[in-house]
Amino acid sequence: MSKSLFMLLCSSLAIHTSLAADTPPANPAKIDGAMVRSAFAGNPFYAASTLAYEMPAFDKIQDAHYAPAFAEGMRQHAAEINAIADNTAKPTFENTIVAMERSGQLLGRVSTVFFNMASANTNPAIEALSRDLAPKLAAHRDAINLNAKLFARVNEIYNQRMQLALDAESRRLLERYYTDFVRAGAKLSDADKIKLKSLNAELASLGTTFSQNVLKETNASALIVDTKAELKGLSDSEIASTAEAAKARGLPGKYLIALMNTTGQPYEARLSNRALRQRLHEASVERSNHGGEFDNREVAINLAKLRAERAVLLGYANHAAYQLEDATAKTTDAVNKMLRELAPAAVANAKKEAAEMQKLIDVKKGGFKLAAWDWSFYSEQVRKAQYSFDDSQLRPYFELDNVLQKGVFFAATQLYGITFKERKDLPVYNPTVRVFEVFDADGKPMALFLADMYARDNKRGGAWMNAYVQQSGLFAQRPVVANHLNIPQPPAGQPTLLTYDEVRTAFHEFGHALHGMFSNVRYPRFSGTSVPRDFVEYPSQVNEMWAVWPEILKNYAHHYQTGQEMPPELLAKLSATAKFNQGFATTEYLAASLLDQRWHQLTPAQIPADALAFEANALKQAGVDFAPVPPRYRSTYFSHIFAGGYSAGYYAYLWSEVLDADTVDWFKENGGLSRKNGDWFRQQLLSRGGSVDAMESFRNFRGRDAQIEPLLLRRGLKADTNAK
Repeated sequence: MSKSLFMLLCSSLAIHTSLAADTPPANPAKIDGAMVRSAFAGNPFYAASTLAYEMPAFDKIQDAHYAPAFAEGMRQHAAEINAIADNTAKPTFENTIVAMERSGQLLGRVSTVFFNMASANTNPAIEALSRDLAPKLAAHRDAINLNAKLFARVNEIYNQRMQLALDAESRRLLERYYTDFVRAGAKLSDADKIKLKSLNAELASLGTTFSQNVLKETNASALIVDTKAELKGLSDSEIASTAEAAKARGLPGKYLIALMNTTGQPYEARLSNRALRQRLHEASVERSNHGGEFDNREVAINLAKLRAERAVLLGYANHAAYQLEDATAKTTDAVNKMLRELAPAAVANAKKEAAEMQKLIDVKKGGFKLAAWDWSFYSEQVRKAQYSFDDSQLRPYFELDNVLQKGVFFAATQLYGITFKERKDLPVYNPTVRVFEVFDADGKPMALFLADMYARDNKRGGAWMNAYVQQSGLFAQRPVVANHLNIPQPPAGQPTLLTYDEVRTAFHEFGHALHGMFSNVRYPRFSGTSVPRDFVEYPSQVNEMWAVWPEILKNYAHHYQTGQEMPPELLAKLSATAKFNQGFATTEYLAASLLDQRWHQLTPAQIPADALAFEANALKQAGVDFAPVPPRYRSTYFSHIFAGGYSAGYYAYLWSEVLDADTVDWFKENGGLSRKNGDWFRQQLLSRGGSVDAMESFRNFRGRDAQIEPLLLRRGLKADTNAK
């Protein structure tokens, strides 16, 4: 089955949608195929898209197309899988493993588009169908993974693998299929398989409930501000954006501050009205945990409980042990050790930073103790005092189109030789989405890239990359990938000016896109970003380095009004503040990562009755309960771990950053921005996807294992003995 379908159906990332728990799972094999096909006339999913690169025909896709496409897709896929399992011929790599790779193409097409729209462009119809589909897709997944005859064929081939004349990628595919079947419960007894199916259906339902609650609560918790005076500190364009947002909600004359997905809110850094900052912070941290229809406290508890029960059923101590076995970290001990060792120094640095801010508050006779809603505002004041610099000085030089085309794209051209051409002839699902065709260094067409940069009420928070078409030699498919950001859209006619964090995010997400576009594998299962969760962030983190590389910055950081380049002294100040506020950044991240591990290292008997009390105790035990620095996400809106693919895996960003920091050193040691360096990184890492062991790919690139010292220096957790 295709990689995108495999990831949807055969892994824990699968279905982040769900439905009412009492909806019975469907048996897709018993759906009336003739009836479904008769309703299929004109359905754009029935055949591969005829657009360039098989890009989805968004102008033809309607909400009504999804349900029949899923029904027919599951029916076809079930029939294909049954034909493989029932094949009377001796099991071979081709008639079993490759046959599964080829199966489920219709289901893969509709799943890819639907779940991407559920994240980027949802509506009530999509949300309702998500709830309805979750147990059906969970049952469909289990019908494959727990098919005894199918696994018997896989097992027979696996046991003969050393005698088969398979190339390295094919052997790895066979081993991966075997591992995936075993981890999905293929060796369980019939009675335990029944229990597992029930758990998977419930988990699928709860995951969607959690995700949809977060989106609805985030929208409902937007802050309504009565007067412009209360917004002192925001720029004119930011104030205009809040006015437009209020007007769009039917509140002309008011101002609306929409919440971002993280605990900290961007406007906290600039709002001088302390009472408003407090309101904004409290609206953020109270999401989905104060009663009402979108409350996620019980949902989180039940997700943790069912995951723990499933892990025990599969033979693991807890859910984290199950998840980490298939990651590069391998064990909970390894993750716990890293987090435990980093936390004390990070919190100590955060407390030093807090002391500096408290001094400033006292000098200004503020008369209050630093609180969480003060941190961003006063850290900017301290930075301004220490470096004569604040983030707002950068924004006029970071106009969105310049950042994208003259920054992100330009860096990729310098490193890899690829070029870009906008395609306005291809349909999109929202008028703000842009499409670019990507050409390889030899001029040959390589990929399509979609840029969905603006925030919307029907788009989940955060930033992410996804693929609409996965590269594979098996299907001779070239990739169609997309980046999604949540940049506030300015009023018509106004420029989109980014913060430095948004610029860095644009480079980060394009690192994921490069990983997808440079994929050069035969089997869809290994395409692009099909690597362990604690490795996938590594290439994207490396790409962040080019955001401030002098040659790149000089090309894109031009004042939006005068066209002048960013002054060298401003860049120098930005570089000088690289370690500023790292105590805060590391502590808030570690707090969230530790919270994730605490939830997912529980046994079924240890599941708490009170989610918030458990959270508070977990942070205290880990030594990261520093009130001015709350976790980057609290449990009830921590979608990464309760509705996405990061359960027991949020540590991955820091784990990957070890590789990233070491790789940045390699680039610098080898001359920095050059085609030679870019081509080596592409050849050894970006093109391999999951076809090679992740850490083997790193060693092939770096020539050795990663060293942690560069990360410790970057994060200010170790003194730089070479500093002048």
